[in-house]
Amino acid sequence: MKPLNSMRISGFDALPLIEGGKGISISNGESSGAWAAAGAVGTFSGVNADSYDDAGEMIPQQYFGRTRVERHEELVKYAIDGGVTQAEIAHELAGGHGPVHMNVLWEMAAAERVLIGILERASHLIHGVTCGAGMPYKVAEIAARFNVHYYPIVSSGRAFRALWKRAYHKFAELLGGVVYEDPWRAGGHNGLSNSEDPDQPEDPYPRVLELRQKMREFGLNETPIIMAGGVWFLREWDAWIDNPELGPIAFQFGTRPLLTVESPISDAWKQKLLQLEEGDVYLNSFSPTGMWSSAVENEFLRELKERATHQIAYTREPFGDHNAEFSFGPRKKPVYVTEHDKSRAQEWIDAGFTEPMKTPDSTLIFVAPEVKREIRIDQAECMGCLSACRFSNWSQEKGNTTGKKTDPRSYCIQKTLQVIGHSDEIENQLMFAGHAAFRFKDDPFYSNGFVPTVKQLVDRLVTGD
Repeated sequence: MKPLNSMRISGFDALPLIEGGKGISISNGESSGAWAAAGAVGTFSGVNADSYDDAGEMIPQQYFGRTRVERHEELVKYAIDGGVTQAEIAHELAGGHGPVHMNVLWEMAAAERVLIGILERASHLIHGVTCGAGMPYKVAEIAARFNVHYYPIVSSGRAFRALWKRAYHKFAELLGGVVYEDPWRAGGHNGLSNSEDPDQPEDPYPRVLELRQKMREFGLNETPIIMAGGVWFLREWDAWIDNPELGPIAFQFGTRPLLTVESPISDAWKQKLLQLEEGDVYLNSFSPTGMWSSAVENEFLRELKERATHQIAYTREPFGDHNAEFSFGPRKKPVYVTEHDKSRAQEWIDAGFTEPMKTPDSTLIFVAPEVKREIRIDQAECMGCLSACRFSNWSQEKGNTTGKKTDPRSYCIQKTLQVIGHSDEIENQLMFAGHAAFRFKDDPFYSNGFVPTVKQLVDRLVTGD
């Protein structure tokens, strides 16, 4: 493999190896500080990060407001306090050896308020802001206000062109790099467009080359592109390094940092990663954001898939072959379904899925009573963690509602990510991971269950493995 030379990143000469930011405490001050201390780039998450009391105990993110708006304000305060706390931890551990970045999601609740709130108190500790999950037009303006570099996350040259034309050209001097996140291979939420097939992954090279060509149109010849999603052994990307066609390239790792000593995830989660098979991580469309996302197959995803299959269409009045009356609910108000679907519904009811629930798409899903109860409780306890949520119909816009019916085919993402991030419960919670996570099992670096420190991982990556 070609030598991996340092690169100018956020004011530092650092290894072009970047820790991918993962929300709800999964990449925190300890992990990101360790990455920076190793001469690479650390990234802590500014998405509902943890904060601590005077005794050093984690402050549980509990909500006491009577309304969603009141709970939303509590969430914003938790997010700002937690982001500042993690920035302080990362800065101290980094010791000035490498840059510390913060990752935020544009689709998270009050993204602008949270980003500004953290930077107002901790911009002297943060060298760069990465931002994706949406079209973050304003991240450049906000970062520039605090003289911090910014790194938009995109999945196509077309998306970057739109961002540049609308906003980024005004703040070109602080554009530290552009993260290309592969929409088929990266973990977490993925930037698949409506024209792209989730079942047909595309080769990243021509897509990244297209991005570089767009950037060159704007004079960004030497601005790094950060390849994210599917990167495991750097020797497999040797042709990308010092490639004049692509220009400066750095590499982001989101999944491999999960299995380190400094990673805050539970031992149960770490052991699960060592057991995954190819195909255990796949794209799904259940997220309340409405975006595709990549997660590990477990009971949580299986139950969501079951909800989706226990589904039939209905009409309010007889129409065409929707002429079979089906009554449910306390008032037994009828809807109309096909004879075939009525038979299917009865089979599900006989199997214990006795509770029909309406969706915004004029369909009914059939769930067990305890699942319906959990859905209703989670919807009622919504704290507005997203800019817009199809599960609870929360919106941070005027009126605080999307104007649509709640969608019981989705889930409360704040709840499940808080649980998996702070407990050993992994089977019944959402477990994000990149599609290459199955490689832990056969990578000799992790033989006999070895869990490296971040420094050991960085040293290993530099060798090409």
